[in-house]
Amino acid sequence: MRAAQSVLKGTGSGSLPPMLDQYVRMRDEVAQQLPHAILLFQVGDFYETFGEDAERTARLLSLALTHKTSKDFSTPMAGIPVRALDQNVEKLLAAGVCVAVADQMEEAGTGLVDRKVTQLLTPGTVTEERHLGADENYLAAVATGDGYALALLDVSTGDFRAAAFHTRVALYDELGRHRAREVLLAPELAGNPALLSDFQGRFPVMLSPANFAEDASRAELHRTLGEVPGSLNSAALVRACGAILGYARMAQQGQLAMVRRVVRFEPGAHMRLPEAAVRALELFQAQSPQGVTLMDVLCQTRTAGGRRRLRAWLRAPLLDELSIQARLDSVQALTRAPDLRGSVRSLLYRAHDLERLAARVATRRASPREVASLARTLDLLPDAVTLLAGQDGLLAGVHTRLSSLPDVVTRIRAAMVDDPPLRLGDGGLIRDGFHAELDELRAGALAHREWLAQLEITERERTGISSLKVGFNNVFGYYLEVTGPHLSKVPPDYRQVATLKDRARFTRPDLREREREIARLEAAASRLEIEVFTELRDALSAHAEALSEAAGALAELDVLSALAELAVESGWTRPRTTDGETRLVQARHPVVERSAGGRFVPNDAQLGTGRHTLLLTGPNMAGKSTYLRTVALCALLHQIGSFVPADRAELPVYDAIHTRIGASDDLAGGRSTFMVEMSELAAILHGATHRSLVILDEVGRGTSTLDGLAIAHAALEHLHATRAHTLFATHYFELTRLEADFPGLVNLHVAAEEDAAGSGGLTFYHQVVPGAARQSYGVEVARLAGLPAPVTHRAAQLLTSLNAQGDDRRLIRELAALDLSRLTPMQALEVLHSWQRAATTGVPETVEG
Repeated sequence: MRAAQSVLKGTGSGSLPPMLDQYVRMRDEVAQQLPHAILLFQVGDFYETFGEDAERTARLLSLALTHKTSKDFSTPMAGIPVRALDQNVEKLLAAGVCVAVADQMEEAGTGLVDRKVTQLLTPGTVTEERHLGADENYLAAVATGDGYALALLDVSTGDFRAAAFHTRVALYDELGRHRAREVLLAPELAGNPALLSDFQGRFPVMLSPANFAEDASRAELHRTLGEVPGSLNSAALVRACGAILGYARMAQQGQLAMVRRVVRFEPGAHMRLPEAAVRALELFQAQSPQGVTLMDVLCQTRTAGGRRRLRAWLRAPLLDELSIQARLDSVQALTRAPDLRGSVRSLLYRAHDLERLAARVATRRASPREVASLARTLDLLPDAVTLLAGQDGLLAGVHTRLSSLPDVVTRIRAAMVDDPPLRLGDGGLIRDGFHAELDELRAGALAHREWLAQLEITERERTGISSLKVGFNNVFGYYLEVTGPHLSKVPPDYRQVATLKDRARFTRPDLREREREIARLEAAASRLEIEVFTELRDALSAHAEALSEAAGALAELDVLSALAELAVESGWTRPRTTDGETRLVQARHPVVERSAGGRFVPNDAQLGTGRHTLLLTGPNMAGKSTYLRTVALCALLHQIGSFVPADRAELPVYDAIHTRIGASDDLAGGRSTFMVEMSELAAILHGATHRSLVILDEVGRGTSTLDGLAIAHAALEHLHATRAHTLFATHYFELTRLEADFPGLVNLHVAAEEDAAGSGGLTFYHQVVPGAARQSYGVEVARLAGLPAPVTHRAAQLLTSLNAQGDDRRLIRELAALDLSRLTPMQALEVLHSWQRAATTGVPETVEG
């Protein structure tokens, strides 16, 4: 009793009422699987929670907290209407709370109602469409051993994959790209406070416990897949995969038929995209609340499966040139065939989410509406096969995989009505003529209803009561209704069952018999309909593999046709793959161009032999960051097999895109903006190779000027030595001198010009041109930003003074460095020329002594 009262946080010394005792026992059973889940316990038209769960639920859902009180016991209570279950479950899942739903399994009577937990819902294992978005819904599991092992499972589609990583940084990058909604951490990770804190700081998702024991994991893999696949060649991979399957099976209450294979993917087989690059390039999440992402621009897909496939391509750009060319060939074929492209996209527009429908069919959980949606989608496949006949490459592969499954469609169409009811058991689901026994039951019920319809006519004639009516309600069933003026005409075989103000209601033995027979026949028909539909659904599950294959083909066709449509609409060009040269002519930033309504200043870019480091200077707001991102996004689009926003594009296959753009801090982790910047720079300097593209913007600005300049200088030297293709934007004009010392380093700047007559205005041309910028125009930009005139005027005065002091100090340093005993007359003239140029242009030359 004390334990129960503690769970319920109640008061009183008496025994628990039977219903609360049932709640406590059921809650304890759920807690063994999901320790922190909230149990929603159906009591009539409400789902109730009690005790501590009630207080949590009321707080999370902003509900009024009441009390459940009996003779000897009282406990907090909070509830939600049955009709509002879905919207409130979604709020709890979004808050990182698991939910168990206990439904009444029978009508309330005099005794305790039988209840059963019918759903276990966690953020990473939901499969109902109403709880899912259009994107993937990954559950992740992480274990350690010789490095780190990651398993990812989307229960809604059956997508199951795993990978091994040598470093935690690489693991974090992959987790960040897949954006798992729930993560299972092995005990060696969850039990390490430092690792757990680091993980929670990076991934604010729900962390859940699971069984990572190797023996249990092997057993789970055998149960689900029939074996432990050879690709899972380490204990850590086995533990991660087994743990994720065991947890998903628990949440799905034993149903994992949608999982048929695990795909071992190698991170090194795709372009490396660190988390910082995904964030800086705004692939999936904009940095401003109303911003547009690259995914938003690209996503002209017509199906949910196509959208998910496009996200997968963006997460993992290709490294294999043949695979890149195969995608580009198919996109180009569709750009050149507008009729084919239009027909394909029109067809796809009518398709439902076949990938998730296949998973629902595999687990035998598809609703009547979902089976009807499946049939409508499969009806489209023969047309798709016809459209793709004679195509080459990937389109030919799609044509082969799009089996039309005619037997499936024929069986569904023969068995089910075209517009089935929402819920199984509502009746009217199975088509007339499909099942003889069901037809007989329906005919019997219809005959009795026709008798009832005729009864009103015959009784009016027999009794002479012209206003007599046959009616029905849930209290009395069928009745004969007679108004007051005609009550004297009521025949003796009528038995009165109700008296109203101006009329009375009667019944007869034969009317009651007919009513009972209708109820019996309709109940039998409803049970038989459920049996027939269940048999149909079980038969469909045998085709789950073929359905999944067709779903993948449709998703691929959707992405290819969407990329082709975008290329035609936006004037993008097919890139040519090179051995190591990047040449972009009139390239545009796809997101900025769209946001600007097409008003965008394009630029050229060239990287490669003799020109692998571009040092970009110029004022703020002139477009340096946009230029950097433009090059990076063109490289990324090339390697997902897309056309690129340029008049002409030649690009190599980069092994990685590394970026350090923008300012951010990690207050929760105790890291300043500068510390975050240095951590990201360290990862880049350690990871960049001669095949990498590196984008750096304003490195070193988070500390003192001299420290920042020194770090930027050293980082630039290091990257130049690796021969990585580097675009380096900076306000440190001292770095522009390095062009003379480092072959392959080229100065560029973004053109800007002060307005005439000294008005303080500034014109941005957004055009990248050769050479170094003469100044930063910081004060002018401050004026444009609206700083008070006295402040900007004083800043201009101080800038003049500081520049003069800087020139004096530089002259002193250079004089001190000169070795006059070895200086020839010609060299002395060169020194003077350098100082004169610095005095007139503001850009010094390197002086050697």
